[in-house]
Formats: sequence, C-alpha cells, structure tokens
Amino acid sequence: MQVCSNNQQIADVVSIWKSQGKTIALVPTMGGLHAGHLSLVHQAKANADKVIVSIFVNPTQFGEHEDFKNYPNTLDQDLSELEFCKVDAVFTPDKEQIYPNGLDSPLKAGSLSQGLCSNSRPGHFDGVVQVVNCLFKITTPDVAIFGQKDYQQLLVIEQMVKTLALPIAILSGDIVREKNGLAMSTRNQYLSMDEKELATNLYKALKGLKQEILQGKEIELSKLNSNRALEKHFKVEYLSVLDANTLKSIADNTTQIAILCSVFLGSTRLIDNIIFNKG
Repeated sequence: MQVCSNNQQIADVVSIWKSQGKTIALVPTMGGLHAGHLSLVHQAKANADKVIVSIFVNPTQFGEHEDFKNYPNTLDQDLSELEFCKVDAVFTPDKEQIYPNGLDSPLKAGSLSQGLCSNSRPGHFDGVVQVVNCLFKITTPDVAIFGQKDYQQLLVIEQMVKTLALPIAILSGDIVREKNGLAMSTRNQYLSMDEKELATNLYKALKGLKQEILQGKEIELSKLNSNRALEKHFKVEYLSVLDANTLKSIADNTTQIAILCSVFLGSTRLIDNIIFNKG
C-alpha cells in the first residue's frame, strides 16, 4: 500500500496505473474509519482494478461552531485498517495540497443542496462539492464511492458530476449499522454508553414510519406521530418524507421514497435515512 501525502506523488501513482490500462476507484473520507467506510472500500475493490482512499478533514464544509478542530484523528489506526483491506494507495494531503490557492471557490452546490441539512449548516454542501471536485481533479478516478447515510450529499455529488460532465461513475454504498440499529458514523464515538442506547430509537422510528407509509396511512399524520416519538429522546432538527430522486414532495410519478432525519442527542448530531420503493 502506497501512502501519498502530496498531489504529485498520487498523480505519479495514478499515471502508472493508467498507462497499464487499470481502472481506478476513489473512496473519499475524513478519517476516523469504521466498518461503514470499509464496506465502501470493499465495494470499490469490486468495481475497479485499483483503489485510492483519501483521508482529509475538509475545513470548508464545517460551520463556525462545528467540530472541525476536534474531529477525530486516528490516522495510524486508519492506515492499519486500509492495509489489512489491501487498499492500493492512501492519499493524505494537507490543506495546502487541496487548496493551494486558498479556500475560496466559485463552485457552488446545485439545487439538491437546498433544505434538509443545509438549513442548519449553510454553506456545508458548497464545501463538500469544492473538496470532492478537487479530489477528483487530483486523482482522476473512473469510479467514486459514497455512503447512503449522507443521502443528500450523495445526490448533491451526483448532480455536480452531471453538471460538470465529469467522466466518473458515482456509486452508493449501503448504510452499515451497529447491532442496535444505529447507523455507523465517526461521530458516534462522541456518544456515552447511555446515549448509544437511546440512539437506537432513531432507526426504530424511521422503520415504523416506513411501515405506516407502505400500509397506506396518511403521510403527514404518520410523520407528525413519528416526530413526537423522536422528541421523547432527541432534539429533532428535521424529519422529512420526500421523493428519493428529487428531494421534493412526493408526487404521482414518485417511484422511490426517502425518509430523512437529523436529530441531536446531547451535543451529537445524528443523521439517518431509509430509501424504499413506493407501495
């Protein structure tokens, strides 16, 4: 496994692979790797000849009062995990490598970035597309893998790739959950043991809401009842039921439904979703 800390190193590696006719997959991460990330690595290995995992905590997607400075740094452990997974290269740039001309960027996230997470995190998705586009330019992958847990982010990146006409296939990896149903996240380590027990109620509520929708119950009433159930344990930021492809209200031509939720448990923000076919 090659570990590259600057742009020229990874570009040289990629150039050799491409001269050999190899296809390349990129798995962008911010480190703090868990089984969810590693599932994306395995998916990447199944869809390309060579796999790059990037580890970079991107400052432009954090808000003023968010946890950028305290975001978990587990690089040595991450590298051990990735070597065990037989990743071909790990890209570990610093800010100067990703943003040699400064943090400002004319690139903005498209219409799918509106609402949901952006209501409380203004500018977040602009930072996401900025860093992902930079990583794409540096590593020039054929395929990139993103997790479904960050569902709005996934659609925003798909929209960016289409808008910029980038020759990159975007694949989605399924949510990986703890035994108690909690969606795996680097930020889960902020939770106490008691909070982790309470956190199981998030996925339970989403599953219950899905069942009511599939049973034909009135969506707004079911959503209201689910929201009240969540408020017993969490500070609810949003609970939305939308068209999974457009993130707009469900219409007659909707084929897939997305239940999307963001809550706070103590000071930890948790997001989760369920995507399913319309009944």
